[in-house]
Order: sequence, then structure tokens, then C-alpha cells
Amino acid sequence: MADERLSRVKGAVRGFPDFPKPGILFRDIFPILRDPSLLKDLCSLMLDHIRSKTSEVDVIVGLEARGFLFGPILAMELGCSFVPIRKAGKLPGKTEKVEYILEYGKDVFEIQEGSILKGQKVVIVDDLLATGGTMKAACELVKKVGGDIKDCLVVIELSDLKGRDKVPEGCSSLINY
Repeated sequence: MADERLSRVKGAVRGFPDFPKPGILFRDIFPILRDPSLLKDLCSLMLDHIRSKTSEVDVIVGLEARGFLFGPILAMELGCSFVPIRKAGKLPGKTEKVEYILEYGKDVFEIQEGSILKGQKVVIVDDLLATGGTMKAACELVKKVGGDIKDCLVVIELSDLKGRDKVPEGCSSLINY
């Protein structure tokens, strides 16, 4: 059953060569979102994986922006809270910040103060793991506010880029290219 779901989901991912710049093969997950049965398959695969990794989750953290597509659904199904991590200046109130390095410069992630309590069990979700910089920054930010990271789950991992090497907390992926 899981293999059928995974085959269907992977079959829907499209590749766009030379986007957003020459030499990049962009993996597009939006066809999955256009088909309710595929989205249900993907979310059930993610839920099965999370339940296999940990018996208790207090918070699902979603990374801007595509982590926001799955995070609230997963949190609702698990009966836990959803917390977004966003780029600088997009969250109201007091925030904690972490600066991180990208292939093309620096950026900043933020989380609202008090959105994760010390010791809460956290699963971080996103659509893609490439070079690992954003996931590493998200882990630093969650630990900074006291969260206990149980897993970092992505839909797609670009294995050749070795992003998982930058994530000491460990990273899980459903699809590898």
C-alpha cells in the first residue's frame, strides 16, 4: 500500500530543466496539490513516517513557504500545534532569529517567541532538502527556543547535494533524486 502511494506521488512530480537558473532541475510538487487523492496519499505517507519515528509530537514546524502546505494538515491529523518558521520581518510580535548561508548569500529565519515551549517534541517539515542550509538553520532555531527535534521530514531530497550532512539531528525523505 505504501509503495503504491509513493509511486503515485513520485510519478506526479515534474522536472523543469534550467529553472530558476541554468543547470538547475526544479522538482515541481504542485501537480500533487492539484489532485486531492495525491495530496491525501502524500499526507498519509508523511503521517505514517512521523508515527513510525516518534510516539508523541507536540509541534509540527513548517518552513516557508512550502512547508506551510503540509504542516497544518499533519498537525491537525496528529492533534498538535503548527508553528511556521518564516523569513525575516514576516512574523508579528517578538521573534527569535537565526542567520544562515545560502548558495547565493545570507538570509534570516524567524520564529515567534513562545510558539514552542521548552522540551516540546518537534517534527520539522518541508518540501525539499537540497544543500541543507535552510533545514540546518531551522534546527538551530527550534533548539534555540527549547524544542526537542524528533525528525526533519522532507518530501524530496536531492541526494547528490549532500544536504543531510549539514543536519546533525537527522533528516528523513520520502523521495530521493
